[in-house]
Amino acid sequence: MAVRDFLRDHWPAAAISATAAAIGAAAVAMLLGMPPHRIVMATGPEGDAYYEIGKRYQAVLARANVDLQLVPSAGSVQNRALLRDPRSGVSVALIEGGVGTQADSSQLQSLGTMFYEPVWWFYRPEIAESGPDALRGRKVSIGPEGSGTRALSIELIQRAGTLGQFAQVLPFSPRTAAEKLVAGEIDIAFILSSWESPAVQALLADDRIALSGFPHADALVAIYPFLSKLVLPKGVTDIPNNRPPADVTLIAAKASLVIRGDLHPAIQYLLLNAAAKIHSGPSIFNAANRFPAAEAIDIPLSDEAARFYKSGMPFLNDYFPFWMAALIGKLIILLIPVIGVLYPMVRFLPRLFDWTMRSKVLRIYGELRMLEDEIATAGGKADRNALTARLDNLEKEANHLRMPLAYASMLYTVRDHIGLVREALNKERSGPPTSAAELL
Repeated sequence: MAVRDFLRDHWPAAAISATAAAIGAAAVAMLLGMPPHRIVMATGPEGDAYYEIGKRYQAVLARANVDLQLVPSAGSVQNRALLRDPRSGVSVALIEGGVGTQADSSQLQSLGTMFYEPVWWFYRPEIAESGPDALRGRKVSIGPEGSGTRALSIELIQRAGTLGQFAQVLPFSPRTAAEKLVAGEIDIAFILSSWESPAVQALLADDRIALSGFPHADALVAIYPFLSKLVLPKGVTDIPNNRPPADVTLIAAKASLVIRGDLHPAIQYLLLNAAAKIHSGPSIFNAANRFPAAEAIDIPLSDEAARFYKSGMPFLNDYFPFWMAALIGKLIILLIPVIGVLYPMVRFLPRLFDWTMRSKVLRIYGELRMLEDEIATAGGKADRNALTARLDNLEKEANHLRMPLAYASMLYTVRDHIGLVREALNKERSGPPTSAAELL
C-alpha cells in the first residue's frame, strides 16, 4: 500500500526515474559493445607475402591503438578454416578467391579484393618440354596442405589431365620451394603469390630459373570466373639482360580481406582504411586505385564495406579517434529516440500533472454542486441527515487528499466551501443557499 501511495503521489518523478534507468541500461549496453583494442589476423608462412602484408596492417592499426596479432598459417585454406572456427580467436585473414564455396561462407564477410595473386610456374631451364607435358615425371612443389597454392594447383593439374603423372608432389612453402628449385632438388614450383613476394622476386632474378606461361589462359579464365588473365611484360624484371625474354601470360586469383561476420563495424572501417593505404598504389599488374575494390568473389561483401566504397569513412572518424567516433555514433543513435520521447514528455508531464491534481478537487466540487442543487430544490423537505452524511463524506475525502504544497490553497478553498454548504443546510433558510460555484 505504501508503494502504491508513493507511486500515486510521485508518479511523474517515478516515470522520469524509470526513463533515466532505461537510458542508463542502454548506455551500459552501448559501452559493453565498444570495439575491441586487440584482434587476431591469420596470414601465411612467416616471411611469405601474406605475412609481410599482415605486418603492414599491424603498423597502420597500431597508430589507432589497436593491437593486431599475426598468426602464421599454411595459407588461404587454413585461414578460411580458422575464421570459421570461433575458438581460434581469428577475426580477419587474407584469402585468395576460389578456395571455398558459398556454402561454407555463412559466417564470413569480405571487405573487398586487395591485389592480384598470379600463379607463378617456375621451372629449371633444362626441362625441354613446355605446358602440361613438362610436368610428367617431375618433382613438383604445389604448396603445403592448407594453402591456396595447393588447392588451385591441384585443380589446374586435374583440368590439364596430368594428375598422378609426377615423380613426386611436394608440399613446400614458397620460400622453401624457391630454395630447393635453385638448389636443383625439385624441377618445378607452383607459387600462388603477389608480385611483391620475396620468393617470387628471388626466382625472377635468378638466371638459373625460368618462368612458364599458361598457353590456355583464356580457357582457364572462362572456366574459372575467379581467375584473371595477366601479362608479365618482356624485360620487366631485368631490362639489360632481357628477363623475362618474352611476354609471359599468367593467370591470377585476387586476394580478399575476409572477416568474421561479428567483427565490430568500427574495426571493419579501420581495416578498410588500412587497406586503402596499403593496396591503393600502382603495381606491375594494376594502375593506382585499382585496389581495394568492392568485389565479392565467393564471400559476400559486408555492409560496412559497401558503405565504405560508396561514401568513404564515416565523417566522425575524420575528427576523432576510432573508439571515440564509435562512442559518439552510438550516442547519437541512442539520443535521437530518447530526445524524441523526453522532449514532448517534459513539456506534457507538467500539464498532465496539473490536470491530475485539479481534477481531484474539481470532482469534489462537482459532487458538492449536486448536493447544493438538491438542498435548493428540496428546501425544507430535504432529508437533512442524509445530506449531512454526504457532506461529511466529501469533507473526509477532502481532508485525505494528498497534494503538493503548490495546490494546498485549492484544498483549503474546497474545505471552506464545504463549510458554507453545511451552514446553509443547518440554518433556517430565508433564501436559496449560496452557490459554491459562485464562490470560486
